[in-house]
Amino acid sequence: MTPLFDLTGRVAIVTGSTRGIGLAIARALQGHGANVVISSEDAVDSQRVGEQLNTLAIAADVADDAQLDALVDGTMAHFGRLDILVCNAGITGRAGPFATIGMADYDRVMAINLRSQVRLCNLALPHIAATGGGAAVLIASLSGLRGNGAINAYALAKAGVAQLARNLAVEWGPRNVRVNALSPGLIRTELSAPLLADDAFMARRMQMTPLRRPGEMDEVAGSALFLASPAGAFVTGHNLVVDGGTLITDGS
Repeated sequence: MTPLFDLTGRVAIVTGSTRGIGLAIARALQGHGANVVISSEDAVDSQRVGEQLNTLAIAADVADDAQLDALVDGTMAHFGRLDILVCNAGITGRAGPFATIGMADYDRVMAINLRSQVRLCNLALPHIAATGGGAAVLIASLSGLRGNGAINAYALAKAGVAQLARNLAVEWGPRNVRVNALSPGLIRTELSAPLLADDAFMARRMQMTPLRRPGEMDEVAGSALFLASPAGAFVTGHNLVVDGGTLITDGS
């Protein structure tokens, strides 16, 4: 029997993997045997983290089609195969209601958070299928599952990511490629630090979270590991919500 979380010999691309949740996912996959390709838009950061983890780094701005081509082509040239794709790169954009949104900001958020995942999956999934199958994990968000007066294009894009995972699961399942979304809630990261420091916000949010705490990056990474590994071999088209129960609570 194959060990449930063994990724020995597998090759994984993780975008946005020089910090935060992306870096935690890259470390988790590598820790279970995968060869991980580190990638972000910053070439210096990518190289630094690649050297830290002793693995390949390929910088890529996910909004640039040519750079996505180079990311996948470079991975195949170096390793000769691709088994796992984690689409994590994203930006939040400017907060506010849709009534005041700037369309240039909207276009950039949608390009980075959604269009890039469509494009990268189209490039990567044929290679994953050619190895006999594997998995893609598309990072969505709790914000794509709830209404919000201030999280505009980001939430819309993340809702689209979850639907993308469902569609691609249907398309690629016959070739043994699994595609799932992963939707974190409030996670302790550098980007969430201002929220975590806001006592009034945290009092409200923790009242809405049954586990009464924010999540940790390694907890999201563990969920991604499950979806990418043999442990999740019969899971596809799913949106795994990692939020301490915020989505399901009545606030009591």
